[in-house]
Amino acid sequence: MTKTDVINEGKYAQANGAKIYYEEYGAGEPLILIHGGTLTGRANWEAYIPAFSSHFRLIILDSRGHGRTDNPSGELSYRQMADDMAAFCQALALEKPLICGYSDGGQIALELGMRYPQLAKELIVAAASYRFSEAYFEAFEALGFERPGEVNLERTQQVWPRLVTLCQQVHTEVYGPEYWRTLLKQLSRMWLTPLEHTEEDLKKITVPTLILLGDRDRFFSVEQAVEMYRMIPNAELAVAPNSGHSFGLANPELFANICLDFLLRHTSDVEQN
Repeated sequence: MTKTDVINEGKYAQANGAKIYYEEYGAGEPLILIHGGTLTGRANWEAYIPAFSSHFRLIILDSRGHGRTDNPSGELSYRQMADDMAAFCQALALEKPLICGYSDGGQIALELGMRYPQLAKELIVAAASYRFSEAYFEAFEALGFERPGEVNLERTQQVWPRLVTLCQQVHTEVYGPEYWRTLLKQLSRMWLTPLEHTEEDLKKITVPTLILLGDRDRFFSVEQAVEMYRMIPNAELAVAPNSGHSFGLANPELFANICLDFLLRHTSDVEQN
């Protein structure tokens, strides 16, 4: 799978107080891709445009405070960004879109499924979980994320240089070269605040939902994915072999094949019924 040579002119939609940047490709049922934290829509999903746009009206957006989307509140939370997505769908008059989220995008997709159960036709929750374990917090602490709002940026730069470099590459044009410092502190409040989702919350997700995780994800365990799979009524589970948290970036062909199998199979089922 290679990057597309076609770059569509982006558009903006006012949603939940934010000016959300997005790009569209292809035609058919709408499929929204929600990127991971510190990334942008294009940085996360560019390699997927040819495969996904050949089947769907593909919509790639920048989440609040990322890329070309602003963040007037100066705060970030999964609930707020789920509200952003619901308002975005309303602004574009999207009826029952397909939604695929990776990492923070997966958390947003999960939040959408619980809080807006009638919004999407299908959900893909990739590299995400309904709870943060002790191992999760230990992994972030090792990366310099000490407490909500407190990040040892020098340590992060030392042990996770690729993250800092990527942040600088994708956010400098709009936000400036030092924005990565602000963004990581804002994200730390979201990443280090324990989730309080219950089994009853997950049971509210009734649409077909794919739980997708790499078997070597440093933040979330396969056991957590199985727990979600068992609690969400209409869920499927896919575990990618020899894959870490960032396998959606490292192996887009595998990620795309798993997602397309799920999306096209359920879309075909709906058409036949």
